[in-house]
Amino acid sequence: MNALLRRAIQTRQPLEMIYLSGGNEITQRKVIIKELKGSYAKAFCYLRNENRLFKLDNILSILPIKPPLYKSS
Repeated sequence: MNALLRRAIQTRQPLEMIYLSGGNEITQRKVIIKELKGSYAKAFCYLRNENRLFKLDNILSILPIKPPLYKSS
């Protein structure tokens, strides 16, 4: 997972994440990772529309969001 996060920082690729909050709530979020700080990732969260800190241990799943494919006419 750390390699994916580091690559996403370099390429600014958005990621889709399933996250377990401190209140044991599971949420699906679209994020752009800004930096890694120890056991946390600083990211812009589109769900909350602000920068947030995410505990790496609470990330249940994370995948790159692929750009949409367009048909050429």
